[in-house]
Amino acid sequence: MGSLTHESLVEYLIEESYELVEAIEHEHSDGELAGELGDVLLQVVLHARLAEESGRFDIADVVASLTGKMIRRNPHVFTPDGGLRQTFPATVDEIVERWHHVKRQEKPERTSVFDGIPAGLPALALAAKTIRRAASGKSVADPGGQGNSQPNHGGTAGPRPLSSDPPTFSNEQELGDYLLQLVRRSTDDGMDPERALRTAVVRFQGRMDL
Repeated sequence: MGSLTHESLVEYLIEESYELVEAIEHEHSDGELAGELGDVLLQVVLHARLAEESGRFDIADVVASLTGKMIRRNPHVFTPDGGLRQTFPATVDEIVERWHHVKRQEKPERTSVFDGIPAGLPALALAAKTIRRAASGKSVADPGGQGNSQPNHGGTAGPRPLSSDPPTFSNEQELGDYLLQLVRRSTDDGMDPERALRTAVVRFQGRMDL
């Protein structure tokens, strides 16, 4: 594989993943979608091949790991030997709880509800993932710290209270337009909206973990 490394391939994995997202969201033809899926799969194969050349693992190990994980985390679908169950008696809540229970057993070192969320996610995706994860165990009615300004690690004041009458949206187009206006206003004021949201999420995670 020459001079290729896992690190040098990261940019291509990200690029191919975004191209796949574009093909899905823009409803490209089946042929184009299949091609983009193949490009992402190629990145998996390349990383596995690099690992194989250094004696760490190979593509068969990747598949075996995924298969074992799916069987463990979905006992309502699979029998312990990997066969498909004939009936699915579990409720949705039971399925979700079982999934989280198995994950906790697999990774006992994770003590925060936010452990495992990729820090490199774009800020908006990071915020959404954080709120959903927090909602699975704690109340998140006040993610902005409304009515209780908290200090951050730098000793400065926490987020200002949310508006007492925040806007409501009937669809994602309205929400998207509103978010775009926030980005426009913040950039007009010389602020970085990506950094602002990311640091707000980090503050929120810190408060929830106290």
